[in-house]
Amino acid sequence: MNMNDMVIVSVDDHITEPPDMFDKHLSPEHLATAPKFCTDENGKSYWSYQGMFMPSVGLNAVVGRPLEEYGMEPTSLEQMRKGVYNVDARIDDMNANGIAASLNFGTCVGFDGGRFHKAPDKALSLIHLRAYNDWHIDEWCGAYPGRFIPCAILPTWDMKATVEEIKRIAKKGCTAVSLNENPTSQGLPSVHNEYWEPMWQAITDHDITMCLHIGAGNPVPHASAETPIEAWITTMPMSSAIGAADWLNLSALERYPSMKIALSECGIGWIPYFMERADYSHARHKAWTHSGFQGKKPSDVFKKHFMICFIDDAFGLQNLKYVNEDLVAYECDYPHSDTLWPEVPEFLWKTITHLSDEQINKVTHLNAMNWFNFDMFKHIKREQLTVGALRAKAAADGVDTSPQSYGGDKPLADGEKIRRITSGDLMKMFAHHAAKAAG
Repeated sequence: MNMNDMVIVSVDDHITEPPDMFDKHLSPEHLATAPKFCTDENGKSYWSYQGMFMPSVGLNAVVGRPLEEYGMEPTSLEQMRKGVYNVDARIDDMNANGIAASLNFGTCVGFDGGRFHKAPDKALSLIHLRAYNDWHIDEWCGAYPGRFIPCAILPTWDMKATVEEIKRIAKKGCTAVSLNENPTSQGLPSVHNEYWEPMWQAITDHDITMCLHIGAGNPVPHASAETPIEAWITTMPMSSAIGAADWLNLSALERYPSMKIALSECGIGWIPYFMERADYSHARHKAWTHSGFQGKKPSDVFKKHFMICFIDDAFGLQNLKYVNEDLVAYECDYPHSDTLWPEVPEFLWKTITHLSDEQINKVTHLNAMNWFNFDMFKHIKREQLTVGALRAKAAADGVDTSPQSYGGDKPLADGEKIRRITSGDLMKMFAHHAAKAAG
């Protein structure tokens, strides 16, 4: 196998939702109260819903910019590549990057649909959440069968409605949902509470994978407001360990042996020690903690129920034998700041040349297809989805992948000194938006 022979599926990408997202999926009455795409006096884009102000944040959509123009400023759609919010242009960018298929999380609605959870009128939230799922499954993913893995969101504040929505999206062919890894952050019971039992049953009955994306529930920790922002960014993937440990101890895993969980944007290099530590903790403390696991090692439970993914993880791939190679998948993270677009094949190939062809096929696409019940070859021939074939199509279609400047941050004023960007700068921005949302 060579680089151009690879077939790559990304299990973690993102959409900055287009302004007309709800237009085809709501009655005029319900469209009037749906989330609205707005532009402020400075030309910055944001969404407004039930009194909430939801800005677009720079690092969420910097793909294609020069690295010097990365930043946290809210931006307008005009400052983003069209593929960030337009499905036809997204396919062009996937082709140029050699990506055969992609699972996409939302942005303005939250990775886990959290905006609908925060809205005060839950009756409207339920209507609009379902409309979002219809747009995502039917319009975005449905525009190019075989190129997208649909991933829905659920109204978990209402368990009856949640079960009904699972059944509804399953009929549409959706095999993944995105959940908050820590629902107590939404004012709901923890995942260890019996409240969730109907959802566990419905999820497993319909063989749906639950995606837990970093940043949706548990905060990504940082030491102080003066902590450089790069320190925060460094620990982001590893912050998945908090939710992973919590869900690994989920008693439902004992009752539902087919339950499937994906840790989205987690990385893999830290996983072997995480499992080793879980086994050690269980061996030393199970006599008094009564933690379950039914005589199994926590690491064995993890290897059975949890898919892990990576963007650029040479160490993890060198140590693939310490994890379950059948549950490791690739992620591109388009259009976020970590994405390696349009050079994913080049970066990925350098880290997997030591693997067998069988292992390469597993981590690049087969594992994702199996875990998400996604058969893209039913729609498109394999030879048309290789890196070489997709890039040839992008070249024929004239897809431009050269860096595009959108202005970036303001230049320094005379006498102004360069200083490190801190975690506090980011928190100030969030606080500003929260104050604006409050009126």
